[in-house]
Amino acid sequence: MSRADIGDRFDDDDYPAYTVGNAAEMLGTTPAFLRALGEARLIEPLRSEGGHRRYSRYQLRIAARARELVDEGTQIEAACRIIILEDQLEEAKRMNEELRAADPSN
Repeated sequence: MSRADIGDRFDDDDYPAYTVGNAAEMLGTTPAFLRALGEARLIEPLRSEGGHRRYSRYQLRIAARARELVDEGTQIEAACRIIILEDQLEEAKRMNEELRAADPSN
């Protein structure tokens, strides 16, 4: 593997660089919390060749948002649904802006 390939991985938010233990420690939570997010289909970790869960920085940001909501008293299933809906809203807004920009009558 070349140094350029390694550098690309450091910059890649989607590269699954963190084990479940590392991820839980970084978030100040437990591996069980991360597994619960997977069961709720909020984040699906990739698997190493040995079958171990690996998380990306992007997934850790989502998990951190879920932890905030849970810490505020939201049940984990509801927190996951809120995050999914927030993501869908942002995507709809982005698409709306693109359509407005492409419409010559605006």
